[in-house]
Amino acid sequence: MGDHTLPQGPFDIPEVPDYVPRRLKPWIFVFFVLIIQFSGGLYLAAATDMVGTTALMQEDILMAGYASLVGMSINFAVMFRIKFRFSTRVLLLSSAIILLVATLICANTDNVAILVATCFVAGWFRMQGTFACNSTIQLWLTPVRDMSIFFCFVYLVVDGAILLSGLFSIYTAFFSQWEFLHYIMAGLLSLLMIMVIILVKPKRGPMYIPLKGIDWIGSLLWSVFFLCFTFICVYGNFYDWWEALEIRGAAILGAVALILNLWRASFLQQPYISYRALKNRNVVRATIIYLIFFTLLATEHVFEHSYASAILGFDETNLIDLNLYVLAGIIVGVGFTYFTFALNKWRYKTMTAISFFLAAIYLGWFYVYIDYGIEKEALFFPLFIRGTAAVIISIVFLTSIVQSGLPFEVFPQALTINGFTGAVMGAAFGPAVIGEWLRHTMAKDYSLFISRMTDTNLDVIFINKGQLYGMVQVHALVSAMKEIYGWLLIIAIITFLGVLVYNGNVRPFAFFPKWSKIRKVMRRGSRLLNFR
Repeated sequence: MGDHTLPQGPFDIPEVPDYVPRRLKPWIFVFFVLIIQFSGGLYLAAATDMVGTTALMQEDILMAGYASLVGMSINFAVMFRIKFRFSTRVLLLSSAIILLVATLICANTDNVAILVATCFVAGWFRMQGTFACNSTIQLWLTPVRDMSIFFCFVYLVVDGAILLSGLFSIYTAFFSQWEFLHYIMAGLLSLLMIMVIILVKPKRGPMYIPLKGIDWIGSLLWSVFFLCFTFICVYGNFYDWWEALEIRGAAILGAVALILNLWRASFLQQPYISYRALKNRNVVRATIIYLIFFTLLATEHVFEHSYASAILGFDETNLIDLNLYVLAGIIVGVGFTYFTFALNKWRYKTMTAISFFLAAIYLGWFYVYIDYGIEKEALFFPLFIRGTAAVIISIVFLTSIVQSGLPFEVFPQALTINGFTGAVMGAAFGPAVIGEWLRHTMAKDYSLFISRMTDTNLDVIFINKGQLYGMVQVHALVSAMKEIYGWLLIIAIITFLGVLVYNGNVRPFAFFPKWSKIRKVMRRGSRLLNFR
């Protein structure tokens, strides 16, 4: 461990004046980060209300929401450089101002291009503001700089804010209008700015590092690639995939951006994302695991809403109440990961196996119990399990990126890859695959059920033919869901067994270097670029 076990002394935040009690200082930044996390443009949970009151489609709102995730992911590669260029006060004020403007724009526009661009920018500053807060209180959370402990806090705040913001947005729309939450958040962001002006001094770090040598062209190209990938996943079914010029155009544009990025990375000294980050074993392993795991759990986006609304008859408030079940799972999952993985250093293999085992339980429950008359309370167990599994795998593999052996100047690039594969790809790619699978399976089952009926049979039954066809469609939906749950369960079990036989004994030993050391590394890289 080296100097990670050395005592750090009483925790303090020099940027906050001494008249503020020392024990209260970190909680002020926790309050800041909660406001920032609840902001960010628009709220996907209110998509139905937005579709009903604007000219937007469901896909437009999803695209804007995922653009925010892309903005957050692309920021990782430069967030340390930006932190060492500006003071905490400047970072928080600029982030709050941008998020406030973005919040108001998203509440008052139905232009898709403006909405996507605004959410992308909001995602960037949301990540920068979050990092400014979390890096300030990092030593308060873990004086030894153990990132497995730190990431437990990060995911508790981030995932908890996502679920609770959805809950607040639906109930705000229920009692008033969906735009009202945007104005509430604008007020909270204004409060944040006032508190920052009063409580955070404009104190710059001991070493000033200019923003020179950053590959901004690479940042733009990677953003284009990420957004094109997301566009194909979100709009693919709407445009009938490769039959549409829009999808083919997005694929070509994304491919060109990716090729240009890889070509530029072959000769640039400091590309936005280097080959060293792309080929790192831990990064590749995390990408594969995320791809498999979040595709297995993509039924959350495709099935659960359709099942609960179309079959169980839940309204929007009952649907969003299910978030509380997932939140309970996240809290337990974070606590479990903290005590086992962070404190007792359980192996990566063990934690991965537990996550896939829980995913198999989640899929198996729905495969066995999915039906027409399930009570709302019966959904607590599978949704609780899903929340637990997802947060465990996220903490574990983000920690593995810190322990990847990459030099610190390359490490933020790996975080960008991890952010895209874990957040954007997990949210967009899996649902696109499962959604298309459901469409074909449901069409097959519907045709099979209809083919068993004859006009004579229908005349005998005292039910309206249109109503009967609707019942058949619902039955085909349940049948298709059960079939897909079964196949996904088989994949989860096979993956779980594969993890068990994998020979891996690595335990978490992911310690963050001192900020003074990070500054020296960043400063040395900046000087080398200036010299060249």
